[in-house]
Amino acid sequence: MNLSIKIIFLSLLFLAGTLQAQNALPAKTIKDLKGKSVKASELKNESGPMIISFWATWCKPCLKELNAIADVYDDWKDETGVKLVAISIDDARAAHKLPSFVNGQDWDYEVYLDENGDLKRAMNVVNVPHTFLLNEKGEIVYQRTIYAPGDEELLYEKIQKLKKGE
Repeated sequence: MNLSIKIIFLSLLFLAGTLQAQNALPAKTIKDLKGKSVKASELKNESGPMIISFWATWCKPCLKELNAIADVYDDWKDETGVKLVAISIDDARAAHKLPSFVNGQDWDYEVYLDENGDLKRAMNVVNVPHTFLLNEKGEIVYQRTIYAPGDEELLYEKIQKLKKGE
């Protein structure tokens, strides 16, 4: 192999590794509703795909999306093993209100707070709702940055295809 081919090959290997690393949840710290710190990179779902939904208490489309999924979430879990993790981007001033807000919802989700926005920035989340779909290996395979009624059905189709290995 001549030198230029080796350089190109090594560059491609480096680029592939870089893209792979950016395609997973970063090791940024978020907090659960009790204030316990958790690394986002440690969020897993061994039984199937995982949805990461960035949202805020003031975001009406976010609440519509999370409530629409709540209505069908038990069926989704039974059929595909999917897990939804909701990550609030509300700031530290609103952190004390988040547990009571979430308890008032009919959500069977894990909910975390990204009060400093570290995870949001690391994942290039600009606006909410911002929804990611991860495969069983924890790799991001799909994302969308808006919500309109019915989008949850499109998300579920993607989950089903992912579960079937398509």
